[in-house]
Amino acid sequence: MEAIKVVNRRASLKACLSGKKIDKADLIEVLNAARSAPSGKNQQPTRFLVVTDEALIKKLASEAFSEGNAMVGQAPVLIFACANPKDAIARDGQNYYLFDAGLAMENLLLAATDLGLATHVMTGYRETEVKRILALPEEIRVVAATPLACPPQKSYEEAAKDRLAGRTRKGLQEIAFLNTWGKGLA
Repeated sequence: MEAIKVVNRRASLKACLSGKKIDKADLIEVLNAARSAPSGKNQQPTRFLVVTDEALIKKLASEAFSEGNAMVGQAPVLIFACANPKDAIARDGQNYYLFDAGLAMENLLLAATDLGLATHVMTGYRETEVKRILALPEEIRVVAATPLACPPQKSYEEAAKDRLAGRTRKGLQEIAFLNTWGKGLA
C-alpha cells in the first residue's frame, strides 16, 4: 500500500496556493476520505463546510483569519471541519468531538496530498467571525480549517520539497514508551 508514502510526503503548504479551480471529483474524493475516518462509537460528529464562493473566501481571509493565515484568500476552496459536541461521545468529562474531527481532517489532508493538492490545517481564525460570516448555528463548533488548492509549482513534490527538507520531528525515544511511561522502546 502507498499510505506510508503519502503520510511522509504530506506537507503544510499555505505558501503554495494557486487560484486554479479544483476539480469537483477531487473535492468529492477528499471529502469521502474524510467521511471514512473512524470516530468514537461511530458517532461521526464531524461536518464539513466547503466554501467556494470567492467573495466569501476573501471576506473570511480578511475578517476571520489571523494575519499569518490570510493567504487562504488565494485558495479556490476553503474547508471547515465543524462539529456539534452533543453528537460525539463524552467519557470521564472529556468530549471527543475534537479528536473525531482531527481524525477526519487528517484523512482529508492525506487524500489531498495523494491527489497532489495543497492544504494547510489551521486553527488561527476567530471562530465567532467564521460562524457569523457563514451563518453557522450557535451549537456548532469550528474545529479546524484548510485551504484546498493546486500548488502553483509544476508538481506537489516540487511545492513540498523545501518544507519537507526543513521538517523536524521529535525522536521516537521522546514520544513512544514501552510498557511504562518514560521507558524507551530500545
